[in-house]
Amino acid sequence: MPASTATLAFLRDVRVFEAFSDPDLTAMVDRLRERHLRKRQILFREGDRGEEMFIVRHGTILISKAVTGKVEQVLVRVEPSDFFGEMSLFDGSPRSATAQAETDVELLVLGRDSLQAMTETTPRAAAAFFYAMVQVFMDRLRRSTQQVAEATRWGLEATGLDVEAR
Repeated sequence: MPASTATLAFLRDVRVFEAFSDPDLTAMVDRLRERHLRKRQILFREGDRGEEMFIVRHGTILISKAVTGKVEQVLVRVEPSDFFGEMSLFDGSPRSATAQAETDVELLVLGRDSLQAMTETTPRAAAAFFYAMVQVFMDRLRRSTQQVAEATRWGLEATGLDVEAR
């Protein structure tokens, strides 16, 4: 199925595809599938096997993590032009959280098999995708490192074990 103009225009607003050339973006679009969810429908649960990443085209997805028993903590709200699930795309690891539609949702789906096929048929497009994902992972790692430092500092202050000289 040929890449639609609307899908190409939409993907230009998705961070991971911003720097793609037109031919590379077209190659990527040709590998994506659509998936629709109804409000409150579960896409996957924490611990499920995963081999796909998802781009939200319309609607909102809630990503949550089990804390204890039946208590779930919403980690993030994924909105149009955002993506999620990319870790399982690369390593096939179990899902680290649960994804549920907060509203009716339209997703674009990239499966591991489609990514593998793209590396063989359009290696430039695949290389552009891998490079963009490395940038995303580095940004997320930097943010996580900052959050750990802030949580540690807060914990030390809250317990009175703040080691800074006063």
